[in-house]
Amino acid sequence: MPRDTLTGSRIRERRVMAGLKQSELAKRADISPSYLNLIEHNRRRIGGKLLVDIAHALGVEPGSLTEGAETTLLATLREAASGIDMSEAEFVRVEEFAGRFPGWAALLADTQRKVETLQRSVEALTDRLTHDPHLAASLHEMLSTVTAIRSAASILAEPGDIEPEWQRRFNRNIYEDSARLADTSRSLAQYLEEADSEASETNAPQDELDGVFQKFGFHFPALETSDVDVDAVATELGQGVSQAARWLLRRAITRYRADAERMPLGECADTVAVSGNDPFAFAARFGCDLASAMRRLAHLPEDILPEPVGLAICDGSGVTTFRKPLPEFPLPRLGAGCALWPLYRALARPMMVHVEVMEQSARAAARHRGYAISQPTGPARPGEDVLFESHMLIVPEPKRDVSEHIRHVGLTCRICPHPTCEARREPSIMVASAPRKL
Repeated sequence: MPRDTLTGSRIRERRVMAGLKQSELAKRADISPSYLNLIEHNRRRIGGKLLVDIAHALGVEPGSLTEGAETTLLATLREAASGIDMSEAEFVRVEEFAGRFPGWAALLADTQRKVETLQRSVEALTDRLTHDPHLAASLHEMLSTVTAIRSAASILAEPGDIEPEWQRRFNRNIYEDSARLADTSRSLAQYLEEADSEASETNAPQDELDGVFQKFGFHFPALETSDVDVDAVATELGQGVSQAARWLLRRAITRYRADAERMPLGECADTVAVSGNDPFAFAARFGCDLASAMRRLAHLPEDILPEPVGLAICDGSGVTTFRKPLPEFPLPRLGAGCALWPLYRALARPMMVHVEVMEQSARAAARHRGYAISQPTGPARPGEDVLFESHMLIVPEPKRDVSEHIRHVGLTCRICPHPTCEARREPSIMVASAPRKL
């Protein structure tokens, strides 16, 4: 419902709050009660002198009767409603609800924001608990040590005499295992306490690479110049990271430089001004492959792009080798994503472009268009298998075409609420388990 048609609802709400009958307000405004009834039910538009008279009779400013609820509040309420089954008639009355009950509307909006924050926390923690190599190794070490202590203690607790020499051995083993368990526990506790620090983010080479790109906003001005020394840039950017991460970084920025040389920044800005975030327009403009166009778009500075774009790259095994997430379309930090993403489906049909509008299950209000293609990583050679690499560009999509097919996807199976998904590979913690039959 348009904003200017809700003035009547606000007049009725203000009249009730003031304790006035409809006939009393109509008399003060010098109109008939029947006409006021039509106004309050949004069947007659109101403005000018009559609006001023009614506002004066209610003791409020005219603007308070014509101004709708804040855009951000309405967007948050619509986002909350989009995740449940609601009739269209109820959905379009969200502004009327916000106008009549601003307190309740603000409470619901605040709750929705808290739910989104908790969902992101669950996603991050689940991803970490499931795939974090350091955490998995520490827990394995702790369980192995506890098992060894229990085995030695059970032998000492058995009835019968044990030779003193064996008793000393078992006691020494228990002591040494206990000390190792204490050290492992302290190390794990320190690691978890530093979860938000920079040091804890660099526990794998891929994480270190992601950290470098995120630190510079995925754009490196030094690599945009024609006389750049890639080795010098790699050395400077790789300070403080591991040797394996430096190897990954040099490979990534070498590819970045090749894309920048083929698609200069100034010409990219001109192309974006005309065609927006369209990878097909980039590929046609510069005569390059689609994957290169996707990478170049993802590395452009934010002041050039009309809106931020995301990018995910995986190798032929499905392992993510590059990730640039978006606020409303996160990418798993560790492990694989949703098997329904075009990124993975493109691997099954190389060189075919997949374009699809997606909604992540936990973020039903946000839509993104995914462009995906799987291309060879190098030239074909006689007698050798061709290796493929898949790219997926992620572009925010406005809700303008409701007739277009929308694919509902998740982040990972562990935190996806769709219980009947055919691509599910493990149970979800977001769905209540079905009761067991006795």
